[in-house]
Amino acid sequence: ITCHFYRLFYTTQITYLFLYIKVAESSSRDLSSLTLTCHLSISPPSSSLLVGVVRPSLTVLLPSSEEQDQGNVALVCLANRGFPEGWKLGWRLGAGGPLQGSQSLEVLEKDGHYSWSSSLTLTTDQWRKAGSVTCEASLKDQTPVTHTLEPHHCSQ
Repeated sequence: ITCHFYRLFYTTQITYLFLYIKVAESSSRDLSSLTLTCHLSISPPSSSLLVGVVRPSLTVLLPSSEEQDQGNVALVCLANRGFPEGWKLGWRLGAGGPLQGSQSLEVLEKDGHYSWSSSLTLTTDQWRKAGSVTCEASLKDQTPVTHTLEPHHCSQ
């Protein structure tokens, strides 16, 4: 008999588990009176269980002056230590609508928090003329977390 646990999904309050028991076809044992005892440890004793929402911290990496001289700039937004998974990163240029950037997969850290990133490529002209560039982390009904840069205040 083999016994496996699979994590199906979780909410902010509980992880749902599925127990899969496989009995070899060649087993001739009467399984009607079989008793199985499974022990499951959700987390190590020294760790804490995260419940609720942890807002990530955002850091935006600036383009170098050499990159600006080549016609395009890449901005990178790093989101660290958010919980639960599912936060989305987006971009806004000035007061305009959202811009499409590329988002990395979330990485589950040892402490149970998630980290991820997004990059946005602009022309040097867009970058220099922008009143502001904002990276925004959003999760369902939560108030977004934002980090705004003003290109004219950044060293050229």
